[in-house]
Amino acid sequence: MIAVLRMLNRGRSRAERVRARLVAAGASVATFLVCTAVSLADYRDEGGSLTGLGLALLAVPVAGLVHQANRLASATRERRLAVLRLAGATPADVRVLGAWEGGLLALGGSLVGGALYVVTHLSGPVPQVPVVVALVTLGGVLSGVRAGRHVVASPLGVVRRARVRGPRVRDLLILVAGVGFFVLGAVVKGSFPLVGKYGSVVVMAAGLVLVLFGVTLAATWLIRVYARRTGLRARSPETLLAARLVEADPRAWARALSVVSLTVFFGAGAGAQQAGVGYSQAHALVDVALLVALVTSAAALVVHQAEELIDLRRSFAALAACGVPERALGGVLVRQAVIAALPVCVVAAVSGVAVVILTVWDVYQVQWLGWAVARAVAMAGVGVLTAALVALAARPLLRGALRFETRT
Repeated sequence: MIAVLRMLNRGRSRAERVRARLVAAGASVATFLVCTAVSLADYRDEGGSLTGLGLALLAVPVAGLVHQANRLASATRERRLAVLRLAGATPADVRVLGAWEGGLLALGGSLVGGALYVVTHLSGPVPQVPVVVALVTLGGVLSGVRAGRHVVASPLGVVRRARVRGPRVRDLLILVAGVGFFVLGAVVKGSFPLVGKYGSVVVMAAGLVLVLFGVTLAATWLIRVYARRTGLRARSPETLLAARLVEADPRAWARALSVVSLTVFFGAGAGAQQAGVGYSQAHALVDVALLVALVTSAAALVVHQAEELIDLRRSFAALAACGVPERALGGVLVRQAVIAALPVCVVAAVSGVAVVILTVWDVYQVQWLGWAVARAVAMAGVGVLTAALVALAARPLLRGALRFETRT
């Protein structure tokens, strides 16, 4: 299998080489951040733990970037899979090849990140490095398998069974269950019958985890509903086209914006917590971590924009051939990003503030709400602005896609 992988790597396109570098770099950064966060968790002071939390948050958008990068150059990868199937490879062989490819890239990147951590933390703990390297490599293997899970090779080529998934009821059920667990733990604080005196803490922690996953999964519902309403009220062709495109595939946008929503969630929650205890150096480090997380999530959005332009290049080229100016098509990209990001960021910001306030509702003062609300509005605005700026930055990709299609 390694020999086959080496043979295929010799004929990689430029996009595939970029994807490989992104995956390896993301795995390296994620390994370094997680190892550093684990080492800071050993400190007994609050500042160290908050800094470790901030660094751990950074690993989330990096992991999202790695998964998005694995989806690049899918057309070239599909042609290679078709050749392998024609040569006698089974679907299991193709999946194993994807696992090897993603795993080797993640392993190489994680080894570099682990070595960088050891060099910069000679006096710190190092037992966690092999565990983190193994986890990051496993994540690369799973991401490599999932990136091509809908691809089926046939003698006529590769056919993508693109069954676009719509919103699912269980996505909302996870969010509702998370809110219920969290509120239950907050209301009966200190007297929950399970797990002894720590029962309420366990229930609240479980509820928080479910809320995080629920907000991300329920984003598909939010995006579809908001896109439908925007399309009904659209006053320009660009807005109408953008709303219909987002409504047609809200899950892809929810996946791309999941990291942004988590960053907005944690940022709004941190602001609500800072309003009550004051701003410290540890909080500043967490804010820096959130800012870097937004930058990393912007890179993941760039990957999503590139993937979407590949899927829509023929439609956009047809519109351009009919006389639609390139500037109007660029406006469609920006409106798509705003339509998809606005409801997700608003709900994430409100959820972050609500989680903190419900945790300490018995001691939270009314005058603290001003800063909490202002911070939530700022985080939601920053999230939407990030998505819009990424769409603006993707205009050269649109120009290149249009030129390629008009030549062919």
